[in-house]
Amino acid sequence: MDTATPLLRVEGVTKRYGANTVLNDVSFDIGHSEVVGLLGDNGAGKSTLVKIMSGVVQMSSGSYTWEGQHHDTVNRALTEQLGVETIFQDSALVPQMSITRNLFMGREITNRLGLMKMKQMDAITSEILDTVVTIEGIKSSKQLVASLSGGQAQAVAIARAVHFKRSLLILDEPTSALAVRATEALLNYLRQLKSEGVSSVLVTHNLHHAYQVCDRHIVMNHGRKILDVRREDTSVEELTAAVVEGAVGVERFRTGAF
Repeated sequence: MDTATPLLRVEGVTKRYGANTVLNDVSFDIGHSEVVGLLGDNGAGKSTLVKIMSGVVQMSSGSYTWEGQHHDTVNRALTEQLGVETIFQDSALVPQMSITRNLFMGREITNRLGLMKMKQMDAITSEILDTVVTIEGIKSSKQLVASLSGGQAQAVAIARAVHFKRSLLILDEPTSALAVRATEALLNYLRQLKSEGVSSVLVTHNLHHAYQVCDRHIVMNHGRKILDVRREDTSVEELTAAVVEGAVGVERFRTGAF
């Protein structure tokens, strides 16, 4: 693996819905083993950008390059193959199914007759829950997801992504519904994944959370990227200025007028 080549590079990404341009000429890289904060107020373009990176929405123009290889068509089948996993606020889990069934959904271990090997999947799930992530309060891999807290459910979604060797995790507002303890656990998961070579994009309104864990911060405003800066070169105050006032806020902060 050439770590000098970005894991993901998007260039000139524009998205239009009729006459409405929701993303305008957005370019950035995601490095290997890097945690990137994607920040901005409502309507900044973050959600559309996440959907494009995930292959759920097609860009109107622009390029998508994964580990140096350009891809003309970017859809969910491709991003699944590349190893992109998006974890939304609701964790995309099925509440009335067990943790095991959710973890192996679409990737079930079966015998020659096509029957699921539940005992083997339960054993693997128990091991994953004990080693990949530390989740308090889960008594069994057979427990229904409906019985889990928001933090526990998100930890299961992260465990699923890690077990199936995802290369890039995109977490869309993961801490908005979590208690303080669960939030700290989630941020620790991102640090742990970074040490294991997994890159993450953290989409959040909470700038303090982003600043704690992200190596770099990208701030969006009205569909444009207005700031792309490493943590050591910025502050929560500058990020706040960028989110609140856009490029004008960054300029005002740097000249001492914010």
